[in-house]
Amino acid sequence: MSSRTYDPVAPHTVAFIGLGVMGYPMAGHLKRAGHRVTVYNRTAAKSDQWAAEHGGASAPTPRQAAHEADIVFCCVGNDDDLRSVVLGEHGAFAGMKPGAVLVDHTTASANVARELHATALHHGLHFVDAPVSGGQAGAVNGQLTVMCGGGEDAFGRARPVGMAFARAFTLIGPPGAGQLAKMVNQICIAGLLQGLAEGVNFGVQAGLDMKLVLEVIGKGAAQSWQMDNRGGTMVDGKFDFGFAVDWMRKDLGLCLDEARRNGAALPVTALVDQFYGDLQALGGGRDDTSSLLRRLARDRR
Repeated sequence: MSSRTYDPVAPHTVAFIGLGVMGYPMAGHLKRAGHRVTVYNRTAAKSDQWAAEHGGASAPTPRQAAHEADIVFCCVGNDDDLRSVVLGEHGAFAGMKPGAVLVDHTTASANVARELHATALHHGLHFVDAPVSGGQAGAVNGQLTVMCGGGEDAFGRARPVGMAFARAFTLIGPPGAGQLAKMVNQICIAGLLQGLAEGVNFGVQAGLDMKLVLEVIGKGAAQSWQMDNRGGTMVDGKFDFGFAVDWMRKDLGLCLDEARRNGAALPVTALVDQFYGDLQALGGGRDDTSSLLRRLARDRR
């Protein structure tokens, strides 16, 4: 559990839909910040567990969770999951009061963000696409970076509440811009991790003390979050934690789809996506994304 302190914000009635490795602690931060929180999860036992642990309430449908909420937060798996909890008779939009805001933290496509923004406006509601960066540790510690797309008014209402689990909550642009910014984030991470894997593998092959090398070069221009947080575990061959290969493959698929639409060239991203496919074929889909090193180690055998 995080020991962080929270900026004073007037208590809001909020809902949180989706209690996975990210949503569960994010909803917890909202409750600890003093907000009235009702949660929904497809597996009801997880909702009940959260309510028992945090003292909030659980609901059997997204619609009932969203009832009377000022802001509805959501964090699910993909476009189809998002539509399933937002739209339809039992979806969140059906239960939200006029003028309420739905803030979606799912890493999804820019197209679905624009689609749901338009649907929300049709129903007198607001929608903000707000994917996050920082991983499970960022969610647990309340230190996520949130990149948003949507209207300024809806963003302005959501930001003070969402800062309960964030260190930065920034409006990037119109609907879909948050998802596009998250794609930039994942493109950059993919290239960094492949470079780090190749560097570690090269150093091991050269007979270097790679823990020492990473300590030294981590004080220079090569420094990155990935080097600081994954370099040592890569050297130790530890990959059973963190952001899974399966999730990264999903995210890179979104990046490549968008690039085909906007004409951007992503040669390195496409190559790293194939490398992650190799790791999936080896049964490593649930390993951390830094497991790119395993593929190189296999090649050298």
